[in-house]
Amino acid sequence: MQNVKKIVLAYSGGLDTSAIIPWLKENYGCEVVAFAADVGQGDEELEGLHEKAIASGASECHIVDLKEEFVSEYIFPTITTGAVYEGEYLLGTSMARPVIAKAQVEIARKVGADALCHGCTGKGNDQVRFESTFAALAPDLTVIAPWREWDMVSREDLLAYLAERNIATTASATKIYSRDANAWHISHEGGELEDPWQEPTKQVWTLTVDPEDAPDTPERVTLSFDEGKLTHVDGEALSPYQALVKLNTVAAAHGVGRIDIVENRLVGMKSRGCYETPGGTVLLKAYKALETMVLDKAALKYREQIGLEFSHVMYDGRWFTALNDALLAGAASFAKKVTGDIVVKLYKGQATVTQRRSPNSLYSEDFATFGADDVYDQKHAEGFIRLFSLSSRIEALKKQG
Repeated sequence: MQNVKKIVLAYSGGLDTSAIIPWLKENYGCEVVAFAADVGQGDEELEGLHEKAIASGASECHIVDLKEEFVSEYIFPTITTGAVYEGEYLLGTSMARPVIAKAQVEIARKVGADALCHGCTGKGNDQVRFESTFAALAPDLTVIAPWREWDMVSREDLLAYLAERNIATTASATKIYSRDANAWHISHEGGELEDPWQEPTKQVWTLTVDPEDAPDTPERVTLSFDEGKLTHVDGEALSPYQALVKLNTVAAAHGVGRIDIVENRLVGMKSRGCYETPGGTVLLKAYKALETMVLDKAALKYREQIGLEFSHVMYDGRWFTALNDALLAGAASFAKKVTGDIVVKLYKGQATVTQRRSPNSLYSEDFATFGADDVYDQKHAEGFIRLFSLSSRIEALKKQG
């Protein structure tokens, strides 16, 4: 074991991190400071967290409110890129990791720690996301990952370890799902989801109404943007976090935002997850609909390329990199034109854009109409098509000799 005196642990109060505190003290003989991030996961997960950490052996517990920073500095910039991982995943867990790891480093500096610790397993993506942030912001601090060191391999092992030391935990062998929640989403893994042929049971979903049980009457919500930033929901001026909370509430009631996917993890294996992202689904749909009004074909194509690349940058934990900065800068330049209003209809699990307007709109009814017009000479299309297809014409002529 390395010689460290004070470790700051990313602490959730769950089974893993509850066991990590005494394990660190026993194996490293050091002081353990618990750090917890409030990224909008809900009061239930944060209630009693300080007392639980101290009871597990931590000398201090710092709970840092990151909700507004998370939404405004990480979620909203990601929205401007249009990033969606592998066509479906809205990157909820991925987006939270850099803001959490950054705050953990800040706490470590504040308390004079010489090491950082996380509870990520050696199979997952999060170990990469946390440690890439540590490397970028605190390369001088030692990083400890107990799941890569201890000999415990199962939930039962951890429960037995805590029982031997009379450390209370609310975890049990019957809690089969692994969940991660924040203001953007909640993810579900484990249980029957480990069999991709097994349909998720109703017990999996916790945030959204089953679309089959959603209201029979649709509801419409209006989102207003100013240079890429969501400023109003249904005409009400809200902070980024408040706007997302409102969208989550409205969309969840209609069963919007559920996905069930098999994704490629960064470490090489495939995993299945069920995700609920109600407000985020509505927000991204609205943003992309407004983009189609204000960006021309070439600009939108390039923004889509940014989104594809950025989805991997975010998923792979490369937020604090030059590539990340460059992609965000490119997306921000397009976002300056994304101003206007979008109406989204919510009904039985679906979010459908029904109305759109923008002062920067490139849409012209005069040009697009199927009726008579005085602005477009259809004869001009012949010359355009001839030049546009000229290379194909030349190639065909050469084949014909």
